[in-house]
Amino acid sequence: MSRSERSPLLLAGLLATAGVAHFARPRPFDATVPRSLPGTPRAWTYASGAAELALAAGLALPRTRRAAALTAAAFFVGVFPANVKMAWDWRHRPAPRKAAALGRLPVQVPLVLWARAVARDSEGRS
Repeated sequence: MSRSERSPLLLAGLLATAGVAHFARPRPFDATVPRSLPGTPRAWTYASGAAELALAAGLALPRTRRAAALTAAAFFVGVFPANVKMAWDWRHRPAPRKAAALGRLPVQVPLVLWARAVARDSEGRS
């Protein structure tokens, strides 16, 4: 299997793992939900977990891969405020935790670029 064939499946695996984590251990995710959003943090945690699972399924199927990859890129941009909130909330925590929270911020950029590359590589294939 070539790298371009593995890439969407690896991204799908990452999203599936994150999606399952939102249901298996929702509490840490609840804490990252911006307070300005309506509803409960748990509802947003479950909704984002479900979205990640749906995106993973879409990426796994060649027929829906391009649309799922473009949606995943938008999703990664959309969850960025949660990472900002986490970094802000953890600014007074011990250095390793603070570093982990801050380290999540720039990771969104390669995730967006990865999803866009999967979409680009999926053009014309179905």
